[in-house]
Amino acid sequence: MSLQLKRRPLLALGLALGIFTALPWTAQADTQVRIGYQKSSTLISLLKTQGSLEQVLGKQGIRISWHEFPNGQPLLEALNVGNIDVSADVADTVPVFAQAAGARLTYFAEETASPTAQAILVHEHSALRDLSDLKGKKVAVTKAAGSHYLLLAALTKAGLSFSDIQPAYLTPADGRAAFENGKVDAWVAWEPFLSSAQQQLDTRTLADGQGLADYKRYYLASSTFAAQHPQVLETLFEELVRTGQWLRQNPQEAASILGPLWGNLDPAIVEKANARRSYDVRKVNAQSLGEQQKIADAFFKEKLLPGKVDAQDVTIWN
Repeated sequence: MSLQLKRRPLLALGLALGIFTALPWTAQADTQVRIGYQKSSTLISLLKTQGSLEQVLGKQGIRISWHEFPNGQPLLEALNVGNIDVSADVADTVPVFAQAAGARLTYFAEETASPTAQAILVHEHSALRDLSDLKGKKVAVTKAAGSHYLLLAALTKAGLSFSDIQPAYLTPADGRAAFENGKVDAWVAWEPFLSSAQQQLDTRTLADGQGLADYKRYYLASSTFAAQHPQVLETLFEELVRTGQWLRQNPQEAASILGPLWGNLDPAIVEKANARRSYDVRKVNAQSLGEQQKIADAFFKEKLLPGKVDAQDVTIWN
């Protein structure tokens, strides 16, 4: 009896230690990362299609669920309310609008500037020749997208304000349809919608982002998820860097993969679209958010934001 009494505490201690040791793996094995993306989320789309991210995270006991959104604004709304954990790349303007709505965001990666990857299109035989000709015209644009800021910057350059035009807030697909059917005078598009329209429709470029809008794209996470699962973001960051390098080195192969995902686009169009994007993934630092403040101030000045936004009032994962 005395022997059993002495051994039972040791057995209990051993079981307790075993459970304690297993806890980190059990928690990790039960982790699911919910990733939101949109059609223009090129690198995430490649990772999803090729299954490479599942393989890498699967070795860490982490599962992925994928959630597609029509554009960046509903994507970050979902991130803000906790419906997803990680957002694929969104244009620089999108986080500014999310902050204005009270979102707490964590930046964890960025793609360097790609100013020619968005442009203001008009019909080939349109009478619109200069940016100042947009006055009084109906312009299709996606609210809070990077193209929204390009339009605002272009109007400012022409000495116009946003109130001088008739904005038609439309998704990319609806914007193209309205443009194609002559329901709007101009359409502000980004890749791959831009190259697709230029190839398939009779268009003329009134202006692209050069000298107007840098057009950087950011990857974000909920602050709660970033704090609890930094290793997931580290893995995702490394995979994004690797995939961006692979795309730049293999443009034709990447185009053949992405074409079917982008509405069976001709690979030549996809390759042209990708050539306008940097796909140079880097970590974010506070200094790189200077353009974000410029964007926020411009929208607030035009009364397109409900209040001032401090672009630095975010968490930067490192």
